[in-house]
Amino acid sequence: MLLFGHLGITLGIFIGLGIIIPRLKSAIDLRYLALGALLPDLVDKPIGKVIFASTFSNGRMIGHTLLFSFLLVLAGIHLYQKRRDTRVFALAFGSFFHILEDQVWGRPQTFLWPLFGWGFPKDSIDYTGLEYLIKMLESSFKPEFSQTFISEIMGMGIIVIFAVSWIKKRLSKYSSE
Repeated sequence: MLLFGHLGITLGIFIGLGIIIPRLKSAIDLRYLALGALLPDLVDKPIGKVIFASTFSNGRMIGHTLLFSFLLVLAGIHLYQKRRDTRVFALAFGSFFHILEDQVWGRPQTFLWPLFGWGFPKDSIDYTGLEYLIKMLESSFKPEFSQTFISEIMGMGIIVIFAVSWIKKRLSKYSSE
């Protein structure tokens, strides 16, 4: 999954949960939820696919582990107890939704790291570093009927619906003043 899939689907899940649990709408900062939805890739892709590509050759490492999300939850608990600040919880939720959307449980060596050892599996792709970034950019402009493409379209749709709803609320707020 790529940018729009993670952002849109995470926001969609949150909106659905907000209908069931209305208190979430006021407790979770959407900016931090969105950042959390991208956080595992922001941590792992530069390290594993670009900077240390020849060593790791993997874009799903520490940020894609259950331990990473768990540590964010612990930090969130600490900050909430100290300052009643829920922003790190939003990061943790976004990060957890990201690894669920990536279906990382299919790679238990990554998902449950370090229970199965300290290493991470290497990807089977032949390109890394700058070539990886170029291939990702190229593939984002070649739509094909795949799980990634469908997720991106769904994510974009959710983001458009969310943006239109937000704009309508803003316009109605300004017109009533």
